[in-house]
Amino acid sequence: MLNHIMIGSNDIERSRKFYNAVLGVLGAGEPFEHVNDTGHTRLFWNHNGDTFSVSEPINGKPANTANGFTIGFKCNSMEQVQELHDVAIANGGTSIEDPPGPREGSMGVMNLCYVTDPDGHKICGIHRPE
Repeated sequence: MLNHIMIGSNDIERSRKFYNAVLGVLGAGEPFEHVNDTGHTRLFWNHNGDTFSVSEPINGKPANTANGFTIGFKCNSMEQVQELHDVAIANGGTSIEDPPGPREGSMGVMNLCYVTDPDGHKICGIHRPE
């Protein structure tokens, strides 16, 4: 259903450092960098057929976050959820909500962590045990 997710950043190099570390936990490599015709930089991480990207806003206004918006990254284990959380914090993210761990929900037990990136975007590490 989805082709990609793109978020804005007010400091593209800070975002590159943060997401290189966080997405590296999931096995993503360095991003492809593109500077568009207006001179704005965009970073594209491609991994397992998915694309996550960060862009300087092309309208010239500051990037901001959307209330209620969360980006969920699939993890392979609870240990990877914890590592994603710890790497995010070590690279300028902020831990939010409950500590990383299992949560009971309508879809059964899931292992989750929630952090915000340095621009305030909410991200989740999620592992659904088989």
